[in-house]
Amino acid sequence: MQKGHWMKNPKLLTLIEAKHSKGMLEITSHVDVSFLPEKEEYSILVWRKKKEERRMLRVKGGRRPPWVGLGAAVWVQIASGNGYTFPLYSHSLKSVLGFNQRQVTLLGVANDIGENVGLIPGLASNTFPPSLILFIGALFSFLGFGLLYLTISQTLHSVPYFLLWFGLAVATNSCAWLATAILVTNMRNFPMSRGTVAGILKAYGGLSATVFTQIYSAVLHNSSSKFLLFLAIGIPVLCLSTMFLVRPCTPASGQDSDEKGHFLFIQCSSVALGVYILATTILGNFLSISDMVSYILLSVTILLLMAPLAIPIKMTLCPRKASESETTEQQVGSSDFLIQNGKENNNIEPLLSSSSSTGGLGSFNDADGSSSEVAMLLAEGEGAVRKKRRPKRGEDFKFTEALVKADFWLLFFVYFVGVGTGVTVLNNLAQIGIARGVEDTTILLSLFSFFNFVGRLGGGVVSEHFVRTKMIPRTVWMTCTQVIMIILYLLFAYAVNGTLYPTIAVLGVCYGVQFSIVIPTVSELFGLKHFGLFFNFMSLGNPLGAFLFSALLAGYIYDNEATKQQVVGLVASSVSCVGPNCFKLTFLTLAGVCIAGSISSIVLTIRIKPVYQMLYSGGSFRQPPTSSD
Repeated sequence: MQKGHWMKNPKLLTLIEAKHSKGMLEITSHVDVSFLPEKEEYSILVWRKKKEERRMLRVKGGRRPPWVGLGAAVWVQIASGNGYTFPLYSHSLKSVLGFNQRQVTLLGVANDIGENVGLIPGLASNTFPPSLILFIGALFSFLGFGLLYLTISQTLHSVPYFLLWFGLAVATNSCAWLATAILVTNMRNFPMSRGTVAGILKAYGGLSATVFTQIYSAVLHNSSSKFLLFLAIGIPVLCLSTMFLVRPCTPASGQDSDEKGHFLFIQCSSVALGVYILATTILGNFLSISDMVSYILLSVTILLLMAPLAIPIKMTLCPRKASESETTEQQVGSSDFLIQNGKENNNIEPLLSSSSSTGGLGSFNDADGSSSEVAMLLAEGEGAVRKKRRPKRGEDFKFTEALVKADFWLLFFVYFVGVGTGVTVLNNLAQIGIARGVEDTTILLSLFSFFNFVGRLGGGVVSEHFVRTKMIPRTVWMTCTQVIMIILYLLFAYAVNGTLYPTIAVLGVCYGVQFSIVIPTVSELFGLKHFGLFFNFMSLGNPLGAFLFSALLAGYIYDNEATKQQVVGLVASSVSCVGPNCFKLTFLTLAGVCIAGSISSIVLTIRIKPVYQMLYSGGSFRQPPTSSD
């Protein structure tokens, strides 16, 4: 679409308009716009037919492609969790290269920065196709993890520390590129099921660490160098294999009778995968498993990961004849509606007739000023002229327009509180377990990871159900989980007996819900046009919270308490801090922060409730009118 401002004394314009998001409809009419006041600024829509046809031909039509892309996106989502694998090879960096703990900690900072800084991928997602975004992510993974492999295997000697730090940041920045490509594409391919899609993808992302751990232990026999080589080669191969499957498609209408069943199948298969991985992890801690059994267990994991691809296979083998309404939706939204069998479809009824455009508007040219205003309003109503205005919530925002909105910063703060406090517990989970007298802290990590997955998946499902049936804003669930987190942090602070394992599990659920709620909420409030940039900006709340609450607050209080215990002789200098006081002040602070987050979430929910009533008043998502840029 080419938009031009009104020029002086324009006589006749040839207009070709579009019917919102349903596809292209050709209308040719002559409109006299000489009545427009010269001082007013308008956008006159001039559509280049051939240019738009070429653009729309790049969008894959049909019912199958969105499901093919979603099935492939599951694998890419697992690959995008490579930032969680730093603990698997960090000890080798310390032993092989002779780094001290401070240097390893700084490498962990590089890992977090690379994983979460995705503003550039967000900008690129509005300009370049998903295949190029995936290719860049694959290239970063190859270069970054390749450098780490050559260093740990001592193929390269005397690699400067700053180069290694930068290489790790580049390697984990592939996470941002891969996640942006699949999230943006699938949210646009399934605009009527945003919460469900976000929940599914983020749930698989929550399982990625356990999948990589299984590969690391079962196939690579705990070899850090082999694992880095696997990441350097395996992730690019996976991305190159799926880059042409994850692509823009004709958006799913949401009216397909089988769509709900398809989503339910993917959700059930992801739950089965999560339960299976949790069970095998626990069994691996208590039983000695042979290599053959390990390979079999990994094969079952791969089969469960392939389960979402069963949907497009089933649609191919057992095609279902679409109903008349579904056929109309697909025709209007696909490029085949414009060009059929190599010929242009000229049997399209115009939205603006010649009489209403030419005669109606032209008759006002000789009238007075008030008649010109009526003609201008009439032209606006018919879509020939759009007066420039700021977008309203629910429409497509530019990034600069969203930055001045209070709702944008309220959502960022609420998300920052939820994930920032949660990641503080996650980063210090081993120390928390030791302080409470737990010997094997890997059980705590497995428990948190599984229920984090449950929260991610369940948050998307529950919020999607209530937003469609009751028009309840999704942020209600962020409010509920953060209120629960206040109670959990108080239980942590006072170390109530018998509550450690249940509080870890419930906290994992609350932490996971934050991810699956913020993604569709951003797209519903500020549109899908710049969704990649908005989502990646919100993601900065995770490393920011980790830095403030974990590195500065928890680390400082923990070290002080450990020093006090060593001075009075409660523990030896080589023993970590023990007892509830190690994290008591930290958890009380986190509870106070969650109180502020809960209040902010209530305010945000009240503010955006009318938006959700407008978007979901009919029981399903309604596309709001698009504002002119």
